[in-house]
Amino acid sequence: MANTTSAKKAARKAVRRTEINKSRRSVLKTEVRKVEEAIAAGDKGKAMAALKVAEPLLVRTAQKGILHKRTASRKVSRLTARVNALSA
Repeated sequence: MANTTSAKKAARKAVRRTEINKSRRSVLKTEVRKVEEAIAAGDKGKAMAALKVAEPLLVRTAQKGILHKRTASRKVSRLTARVNALSA
């Protein structure tokens, strides 16, 4: 348990940050899932629209430190490749 005032405040901040990060991660997963579902359905239009929403979210979550920068980049790259492969 935190003893000093600053440690107590840091503990409170950590709880708040955790909630915010959970929320952002949840939104991100939902949007990525929408892209994957559109790809599975073979609907290129829906997949492109969903990717347009998911890509900035992936980049933003990496900037906020929720995902690693390279993880976000890899996910964007792989999703884009899968969406582009739909037309071929």
